[in-house]
Amino acid sequence: MTISLFVGQGAQSQGMGRDIAEAFPSTARLYDTASEILGRDMRTVCFDMPADELSKTINAQPAIMLTSLVCISAAIEKGYKFDAVSGHSLGEYAALVISGMVSPEDGFRLIKARSEAMEAAASEHKGAMAAVMKIAPEKVEEICSQAKNYAAAVNYNSPQQTVIAGTPEGITEVTEKFTELKARVVPLKVAGAFHSKLMQSAADKFYEAAKAVVFKSPNVGFYSNVTGGELTDFSDMPSLLAKHIVSPVRFTSELAQMQADGADTFVEFGPGKTLTGLVKKTLAGVKALNIENLAGLEGADIYG
Repeated sequence: MTISLFVGQGAQSQGMGRDIAEAFPSTARLYDTASEILGRDMRTVCFDMPADELSKTINAQPAIMLTSLVCISAAIEKGYKFDAVSGHSLGEYAALVISGMVSPEDGFRLIKARSEAMEAAASEHKGAMAAVMKIAPEKVEEICSQAKNYAAAVNYNSPQQTVIAGTPEGITEVTEKFTELKARVVPLKVAGAFHSKLMQSAADKFYEAAKAVVFKSPNVGFYSNVTGGELTDFSDMPSLLAKHIVSPVRFTSELAQMQADGADTFVEFGPGKTLTGLVKKTLAGVKALNIENLAGLEGADIYG
């Protein structure tokens, strides 16, 4: 059983996807569609935008999603087949499109609304995020719950890596506690406290936009960050996606469920290899690889 994975915000890099786009002219339609809906040239955003501008939520989210779709579309053109999809945070939107739940056009409309709402919320409510390593998730939760200032565990990435989000004061406070316990804490270069209650205004605003989109049942299995398992109820996707903005990413639970369901091959599409690393750290006896450029695409042993 093969799973297609899609990365979240923070993986962006200047020039991402360019060589695949040049080698596969069929992907031009994705850039054209994204550019039309987002109101700017997404080739320029992906290929030439300076790193500091690209890292902004309103640029990073659609650019990463677009690049992920370009990478997997090229692989499908070469004969790649898969049984299910899973995205990490933002990555769920590429998964929505590739699974057939929404059209590419509606996928970009959703990510436009999401990125704009989250950018605004981050400006209203200053927040920060950090990755905490070498300490159990349960201990991370305990320390965050005892903090005077707001901090919470929001991304369960592997048994030894949990991402926290909160106010800048809250992250500083719990970082001191984690350091005392010999944990490694790495601040993340993001603009807000994503997947925490500080994003509630974004969730509310996004929900209104999502209600205008038509959602279908997926053509392949779809694993959800919110539930931590395979999603089977698609009756109210706008509510689920709004909840996703303020809910933890239960990626370790998803990986465990996928393996229990028979998954043995995980292919990450898009910039970087973050999820490939998390799979290797979390699951034993599986194949994991990433496709972010033409060399990776051509060399991957995934074509039937």
